[in-house]
Amino acid sequence: MCGIAGKLCFDPGRAVEEELLVRMCSVLSHRGPDDQGIYAEGPIGLGHRRLSIIDLSAAGHQPMGNDDGSVWIVFNGEIYNFMELRGELERAGFRFRSRTDTEVLLRLYERHGVGCLDHLRGMFAFAIWDRRRRSLFLARDRLGVKPLFYRISATGLGFASELKALLQDPETERTVDPVAIHHYLTYQYIPSPLCAFRGINKLPPAHYLLCRDGCVEVRRYWKLAYLPKHDVRNDRELAALEDELRQRLEDAVRCRLVSDVPLGAFLSGGIDSSAVVAFMSRLADRPVRTFSIGFEERSYDETPAARAVARRFGADHTEFRLRPRALEIVPELVRCYDEPYADASAIPTFEISRLARRQVTVVLTGDGGDESFAGYDRYVANALASRMGGMASLLGSRAARAMLEAVPHGNGQRDFRWRLKRFVDQLGKPPAARNAGWLAQFDGDEKRRLYSDDFRREVLAVDSNDLLFARCREADSEDFLDSILYADVTGYLPDCLLVKADIATMAHSLEARSPFLDHPLMEFAARIPSRVKLQGGETKWILKRALRDLVPPEILRRPKMGFNLPLDSWLRGELRELSRDLLLGARARERGYFEMGQVERILDEHLSGRWNREKQIWTLMMLELWHREFVDEAPAGRSADAYILRPGEACAAVGAPR
Repeated sequence: MCGIAGKLCFDPGRAVEEELLVRMCSVLSHRGPDDQGIYAEGPIGLGHRRLSIIDLSAAGHQPMGNDDGSVWIVFNGEIYNFMELRGELERAGFRFRSRTDTEVLLRLYERHGVGCLDHLRGMFAFAIWDRRRRSLFLARDRLGVKPLFYRISATGLGFASELKALLQDPETERTVDPVAIHHYLTYQYIPSPLCAFRGINKLPPAHYLLCRDGCVEVRRYWKLAYLPKHDVRNDRELAALEDELRQRLEDAVRCRLVSDVPLGAFLSGGIDSSAVVAFMSRLADRPVRTFSIGFEERSYDETPAARAVARRFGADHTEFRLRPRALEIVPELVRCYDEPYADASAIPTFEISRLARRQVTVVLTGDGGDESFAGYDRYVANALASRMGGMASLLGSRAARAMLEAVPHGNGQRDFRWRLKRFVDQLGKPPAARNAGWLAQFDGDEKRRLYSDDFRREVLAVDSNDLLFARCREADSEDFLDSILYADVTGYLPDCLLVKADIATMAHSLEARSPFLDHPLMEFAARIPSRVKLQGGETKWILKRALRDLVPPEILRRPKMGFNLPLDSWLRGELRELSRDLLLGARARERGYFEMGQVERILDEHLSGRWNREKQIWTLMMLELWHREFVDEAPAGRSADAYILRPGEACAAVGAPR
């Protein structure tokens, strides 16, 4: 796992400065603390930071060239079938100098060109310079596990694993894209291919970019298909489907255990991470090292369930307790994520990564299970809303809303009144609009009220929901559940969840591998009929059946919690002053995005307990902090950092010395 960067000048007489490549790599050092390499030849420059995972020797140094120096590669990721590919290439006459998957990829390109992508099983972002063809080839893995930013200008093309590396180029302008901010306020992240800054893009998952003679083309090379469906007409076919699913998941875990460095797993106590640990324990020759993080607030704490799973499989288990002072890490979080990012579960993910890195260099995770097997509550809610039919108008009546106001206020994710209101608000809408409404941090009406006149004129011709609707229409299925699963696989998963995991782990030089994101497994899962994924209001029905002899039944029966934190109460407590100062202060007012009266109303409703506005407040806070870090000049006087203490004190290992 590594960090890559580079630049190509369209004018062949112009040389890339090595000093620029060094600067780009230096800000990616966390992604690769073990080695740095630079290749510069005339108009092309490639840079690499290495985190050594397989073949720790100097033979794995990058940039890596072929025998005659006509092809050069920088690579970030893991190719899980590299030994199989190596055998095929050796039989075809290729010889190898290392044991790395990087060299396999290099040779595969020599043999197949761009078609090498069809042979890869893994997570990757890479750049290949072909000197003979004078072409630069960039590619990103099918699911978007590994990131890749690029910038095209009149004079050249730059690329990097993280935005901060592109910002090292003085030719890169930091002009905020208002449409990207508009979408961020809906989704809590900036959807690809957009970036927070104009002129910079993210290469979408399952796409490659080819640049030759100043001409750039971006093409898709893979798409998840939901048809034809597997036959599940009787108990025999159902049992066969369960067996194959279990075998495919075990194989996905097995191929992710190849490592020359210590390896472990994140264990939340949910179905997906428990299944991964269960298979790891069957395949490993020693106890699996597992890591969990919990909270003082018991309604958010999953450590008892994680502890039970660890005991069941004899894992070497470590727990951490995240206390409110973990919010001291917020400035560090803002700096690491580069763009506005408001999934607050990044905080526990960031901290468990920091602490797991003390013991291991690679972790397996349960990411991706919900998107393949229908694990989210909104899938159930949409099915329920469709069945309710005429009851929608009754529940949406003024009398029903008055009754809703009388329901006692809870806290955070356990706030029944808040969840019920969100459900009722979407009744009567078409299914795709309901799904969009449940995903939105701010819906269209809320944004219209929130925006200043100037900002409203600039962005409201663009409907953020159209991005989601377009993804739903792309799905190769007439089944609505398939369409929103596809939208999540191509949007929410790579642009939010995998960004969270990649940045949080790589900030601490920790590699994360996700068996549920194995593309052959996902292709198999996509063709499973919806009725056996979501059955009778139960999510992941077929996955639970496939795992029932492996994962403890109490884990299979547990309601989904998600990797959440008690932000609701924190915003009413120690973050109360910070939230008001950030969002109502002079600097926020001067940006001209929002009507301050509406911002104050959102804060007051949350602080008074009338409604849970935690996600909206956090979304606005992270936007303001991002501006201060990446857009503003050095602030005069007291900055946001002054509110937040030292990040190193964020967590304590339970039962372990500090």
